Amino acid sequence: MKHVAAARPPAITVTALAAAAAVVVITIPPFCARAQAQPAWPSKPIRMVIPFPPGGPTDIIGRAAGRKIEEALGQAVVIENRGGAGGTIGAEFVARSAPDGHTLLVGSLSTHGISQSLYPKLGYDVLKDFAHVTLLALVDNFLVVHPSVPAKNLKELIALARKNPGRLNFGSVGVGGASHLMAEMINTMAGIKTVHVPYKGAAPATAALLGGEVDFFLSGIPALLPHVKAGRLRALANTIERRSPLAPEVPTMVESGLPGYVVSTWYVLSAPAGTAREIVTRLNTIVVKGLKAPDSQDAFNQMGAEVMGTTPEQTVEFLRNELAKWAKVVKASGARPE
Repeated sequence: MKHVAAARPPAITVTALAAAAAVVVITIPPFCARAQAQPAWPSKPIRMVIPFPPGGPTDIIGRAAGRKIEEALGQAVVIENRGGAGGTIGAEFVARSAPDGHTLLVGSLSTHGISQSLYPKLGYDVLKDFAHVTLLALVDNFLVVHPSVPAKNLKELIALARKNPGRLNFGSVGVGGASHLMAEMINTMAGIKTVHVPYKGAAPATAALLGGEVDFFLSGIPALLPHVKAGRLRALANTIERRSPLAPEVPTMVESGLPGYVVSTWYVLSAPAGTAREIVTRLNTIVVKGLKAPDSQDAFNQMGAEVMGTTPEQTVEFLRNELAKWAKVVKASGARPE
């Protein structure tokens, strides 16, 4: 029987060591590249786009959310008002922005609930082109008139409109905006005809009403209440199902003779679609915690706004339902962009 020598392990040469080292050198960079592909966030100031001019309810609520983000992250939040076309110009800008967490949108009933049914060639899809962070707030809406209008309540305003068809006019934040369709709902439900006068946001529409350029306007309480309290405007009705604790003397639309008329205005924080889930989740945590803090709750309550704070999933479901609801309203009103 022959003896078979055990095989020796191959000698480790300098050349072999060099080859092994080369493998290590070649292998490491891809891991480094992947780590560098996701830089720390935020790495620069965050731009918060508010698609309406300064001074309106979207602006007020958006700035409140922006302050909470700024406090939590230690990074500046720069407010950028991009008004026009019922808020769709600013919304489309954000939808087309880089999904890196540095551009956010304060959307509203106008931009995220109505416009998709109103504009046949809207430049964005509410559910596909955004990563929705959270619902920020629900806001009561007042129907207000200039003091020169000889109507002390909704019934008198409707009677005045019936007596003078096409003579009364109303301001709005733009064609297809919430204030536009809320007024068109009154026209449809009450069987009256009033004339639409669009402006580029709640602030200029309110200014027009204060100046007597238009007869009435529907918008959120935050911007209107100071003028109502000062007697510069007269509030005839609240559009939601209950009276506001800030102005309990103002009846609801239902109480005022329009059964079934219940509309709330809402505001939502969104980022471009494709924004990293980690960023969306962190933003949600920061904003929900910040807006539910006692100081925010008090401030929002004083504005007639109810803080929401939903998960991204709840926000998407809410928007899905609102889109379906307002599609019916747009169709019934016959409203078309000019």
